[in-house]
Amino acid sequence: MYQYHTLSNGIRIILSHTPSRVVYSGVYINIGSRDEAGADEGMAHFIEHSLFKGTAHRRAHHILNRIDGVGGELNAFTTKEETALYATSLAEHLPRCLELFADILFHSTFPEAEIEKEKDVVLEEINSYSDSPAELIFDQFEELAYEGHPLAHNILGTKRNVRHFTPDRLRRHLQQCYVPSRMIVTVAGDVRFDRLVRLCERYFGPVADRPAAVDRSAKPSFHVFDRHFNRHTHQAHLLLGCEAPDVYHRDKTAFTLLNNILGGPAMNSRLNVAIRERYGFCYTIESQYVPFSDTGLFYLYAGVDLGAQQRVVDLVRRELQHMADTPLTERQLRQAQRQFIGQMAINNDLGLNEMQSIGKACLNFDHVDTLEEMNADIMNVTADDLQRVASERFLPDRLSTLVYGN
Repeated sequence: MYQYHTLSNGIRIILSHTPSRVVYSGVYINIGSRDEAGADEGMAHFIEHSLFKGTAHRRAHHILNRIDGVGGELNAFTTKEETALYATSLAEHLPRCLELFADILFHSTFPEAEIEKEKDVVLEEINSYSDSPAELIFDQFEELAYEGHPLAHNILGTKRNVRHFTPDRLRRHLQQCYVPSRMIVTVAGDVRFDRLVRLCERYFGPVADRPAAVDRSAKPSFHVFDRHFNRHTHQAHLLLGCEAPDVYHRDKTAFTLLNNILGGPAMNSRLNVAIRERYGFCYTIESQYVPFSDTGLFYLYAGVDLGAQQRVVDLVRRELQHMADTPLTERQLRQAQRQFIGQMAINNDLGLNEMQSIGKACLNFDHVDTLEEMNADIMNVTADDLQRVASERFLPDRLSTLVYGN
């Protein structure tokens, strides 16, 4: 059961009460890399790093020690459409987590000396991705798929942009985009809801809301492509993908289940059985479904022997076509549904995962479905639904292919 409250400045609060001494808390912000353009590309990610570098009340080492010093953990991440700060702590330390979140979000000063050091950190992060084809291929796939749209931009930005970020530009972007009405405070743990509301009123309430300089009206278009790049790697790295349902689409649940059947984390996923187990062509083969607010992306990744890359591409396309041509039997459908329901329950049993999932859900829907409601949605998916969605999405002329290899 979830409890909700909205502060007068628009900040939303959601609590999942769980009996544990450990509390997972965070702030989800509806701002990501798609909300940047030109010389600002990479700004959201750089701000995420720089929020820990100093405020009007604390220096960088005070921020790092505030949670870590009592045995907790403090972290953050940036995606295409959101930024998140989160902490793990004992329940008695929740007030210091919430106070710290508010301090770094509303009072960060971005000291110039610290910012210059952080540029080197982010530049090395960019270098590390460039040195890892298994990571880089996902970014390049999105660049090709959404060319000309902000979703194409690499979350990390470019080296040139990072080198030219200044404290003034960071402060301005934070002030213009990171506004209370785009924020959600999310907590999972043994916390009284009235106490949580009082703490949020104390630390977040005094900040007035303001209009956000954010415009997501430009609808992304998915570009179909077939590209091959020569790289000196021990493996060939393959990505096949297509446009998928957005987060509000009626087919989202069916496509989520379809993705799990094809290339989910279980060893009995269809692609793992058909390609790794049967032929031994690869060590890793998996699929991912990423729903955005106005589009979605499905991609299937495999790292394979250099001599087997075309064979694997053909096998993958054959498996996708099979899903479109052949409906699941009643037994196969029930097995797939039970498996996915079990995976969701295990995932949500980890407090950090639950805190993050309810934060993301609340950003999109202002509401979070319970596990029982999600289970019911999964059980309502039919074999005809899966076949229809597969036949609509996996058409050969809608599939894009990106290959790194010799």
